[in-house]
Amino acid sequence: MQTYESVLQKVCEILRPLVPEGQKITAETDLVADLGLDSLKVMKLVETVEDSFDISVPLNILPEVRTVEDFVLQIEKISKDG
Repeated sequence: MQTYESVLQKVCEILRPLVPEGQKITAETDLVADLGLDSLKVMKLVETVEDSFDISVPLNILPEVRTVEDFVLQIEKISKDG
């Protein structure tokens, strides 16, 4: 079982190539407002997270995911339930 911090670190690593150079990424970072992720980048993020964590992310949770932390918490929940 991975810790919150390890999942957060991994998600930040996954996000790095999708956002502008020098953009700071924290748990409170808003994926759309702060990072400017469009729907294509969000789907790329989901695909990479699924591969990295060996999980399947249901698309119906995406409207609830606004911040990096929201996404990390969902990944943890999916990992436990899965």
